[in-house]
Amino acid sequence: MRTLTTLLCALGLFAAAALAADVTGKWVAQVPGRGGNMQETTFQFKVDGSKLTGTVAGPRGEREIEDGTIDGDNISFSQTFEFNGNTMKIVYKGKVNGDQIDFTRERQGGQGRSVTFTAKKAS
Repeated sequence: MRTLTTLLCALGLFAAAALAADVTGKWVAQVPGRGGNMQETTFQFKVDGSKLTGTVAGPRGEREIEDGTIDGDNISFSQTFEFNGNTMKIVYKGKVNGDQIDFTRERQGGQGRSVTFTAKKAS
């Protein structure tokens, strides 16, 4: 009986992983920057189970994402920046909806304002 329970739990985990959105590949967004100027940002994602890895490329260059996870249609990751001797962590949270991801981006700790934007799957 214990073996059957373990097997059913494992199958449930595999089924949940299979239901996760597939965001692997290139995504492009126009992200509001300072002064309301739009900046093109490219996301390159790779999914391995619930782990999300990849890069974000924008006007300041390309950076690896950190702490990336995917849970169903929800994705999240962060990036850490050094600026004038200070460390700043930016947190991204997104909801996948077909060929687009609706994102919210904000500085960890809530300092400043959050920014919302939509990334679209590149062909």
